[in-house]
Amino acid sequence: MRATLGRLFGDGFRLFFLAAGVFGMLSALYWEGWLGVHAFGGMVTAHAFAHPPSVWHAHEMVFGYAGAALGGFFLTAVPSWTGARAARHDFIGLAATLWLAGRIAVWMSASIPAFAVAAIDLAFLPVLAAKILTQLLRRPKPQNMMFLALLTLLWLSNLAVHADWTGLGGPGAETGLRAGLLSVCAIIAVLGGRITPAFTRNAMNRAGLVSRLPESRRPFDGAGVALAILVPLAVLAGFADHWAGVLALLCGAAQLARLSGWRSAWTLGKPILWSMHVAFAMLAIGYVLLGIAWLGFGSEIAALHILGIGAVGGMTLAVMSRAILGHTGRPLVAPAPIVVAYGCMALAAIARWIGSSAAIEHYFAAMLVSGAFWIAAMTIFVLAMLPAILGPKLSD
Repeated sequence: MRATLGRLFGDGFRLFFLAAGVFGMLSALYWEGWLGVHAFGGMVTAHAFAHPPSVWHAHEMVFGYAGAALGGFFLTAVPSWTGARAARHDFIGLAATLWLAGRIAVWMSASIPAFAVAAIDLAFLPVLAAKILTQLLRRPKPQNMMFLALLTLLWLSNLAVHADWTGLGGPGAETGLRAGLLSVCAIIAVLGGRITPAFTRNAMNRAGLVSRLPESRRPFDGAGVALAILVPLAVLAGFADHWAGVLALLCGAAQLARLSGWRSAWTLGKPILWSMHVAFAMLAIGYVLLGIAWLGFGSEIAALHILGIGAVGGMTLAVMSRAILGHTGRPLVAPAPIVVAYGCMALAAIARWIGSSAAIEHYFAAMLVSGAFWIAAMTIFVLAMLPAILGPKLSD
């Protein structure tokens, strides 16, 4: 038992990826239950949290689930980028406690002063960023230091939410939630844009292929990253919808151009790779749909869920499962249950889009189907990866 706990707190990916999976499952179960009651004509009016369930759900998916996934990734990846010493057990425990305290505070916000909720929930990202900064300074590179700016943008988005909740004003909670989601998408545009072609290229090299490898085209990469950062900035700054819509459309086009050179078709028999390609495609399509919606055509909510479920959910699931396998000495081959989880996540995004755009008359049914697929993906991920998360590294 002591050895298991030591391992769990010994690597950032173990504790935070497990937290992301469990929280993604449990929070979605509550949301699914609330939707189910209302779909069948009932009504739930009493909640532990102070805000409408839809607002709680949006906040916790962006700053709760995605926050844990990002914490696990950066605490694992940054030391390998820089050669810095990995975070110690006590820091991982502290960071996880702050993240969990934020989840509890937001959940209990109906009975906790709003300023206290804000102080607790806003504590996690600065502590995480400070640790990342100390590690990045060992080998500072602009392409890695920029993640501190992106985490700051994510934190400022959450600050906008809490400023509204505490009555201080500002851009408003809805703006903060959208900017938060789009900040996470910007991180995916940067990270996914690096690792998706790189991992694909490495796999092709191992297969003996030396031509027609994935290409990272600098003009498209630069435009894709810059535009992905500008979109949440435009939202926080209060740009008119038509200007933000143009930026989102250009951003989606840039991501599609990047993806077109990554040899996605070659990955079709390799789920550990195609899962990232599918998630990045969802990112590109989500930006395009969002841009169209902001220009007055189509559903903004549908577009945001393609980004939130398809891109964020899909890419985090792909990266978390791959990182767990790789860092615990297991083959980089997605187990069959994880392949099912990848498929469930993609289906969750499609069902949610259908319910908000193509078949509004079946809104609740599509929402419930989407939620069921998300819950299935998270549950499968936790159960399938738990032995690796808690167990020793196979090469030890």
